[in-house]
Amino acid sequence: MKKRPYFDRTIVACNYKPPIDHLVLALKFGHRLGLAKAFAKELRNQISYMSQEALPDLICPIPLGAQRLAARGFNQSLEIARPLGNDLGIPVRYNLLLRLRDTLQQSSLHPDARHKNVKNAFTVNPEMCSLIRGRHVAIVDDVITTGTTLNEAAKVLKRFGANKVTNFVFARTIWL
Repeated sequence: MKKRPYFDRTIVACNYKPPIDHLVLALKFGHRLGLAKAFAKELRNQISYMSQEALPDLICPIPLGAQRLAARGFNQSLEIARPLGNDLGIPVRYNLLLRLRDTLQQSSLHPDARHKNVKNAFTVNPEMCSLIRGRHVAIVDDVITTGTTLNEAAKVLKRFGANKVTNFVFARTIWL
């Protein structure tokens, strides 16, 4: 990123390399939903280094577009967020962020095209605006590569009044 991101912090459990990459793909495309609990546990281990005061007020998974959700049958970010929120005692608001339109898969795009792909793709659910004003919101996702999707989501949350946005991500792609 060439400029400061909208999110304030990112906590990652591990690097996206073998065998982790195969596990992420098994969850996402192999419907191995049991892996989501293991991913949440690994994330929880990293989050445990945060002070209790630094923990977010609520957790929000990155939403999928309607077509991708229908094709996959589940949102892997939500599947990770549920047990994570339960372990941390933090409410998970699965519909806090809404995806306004289907986008191409970020992993299929050159890093320069990713920003355009997700620009204006998210909004806050009008029924939940009051939940985020002045609050610390955590966004959960399975993988971070360039941070573009998480940054766009954080930008929307901040625009709607979030005081702080932290990313909780299972795996991070390593750029060489």
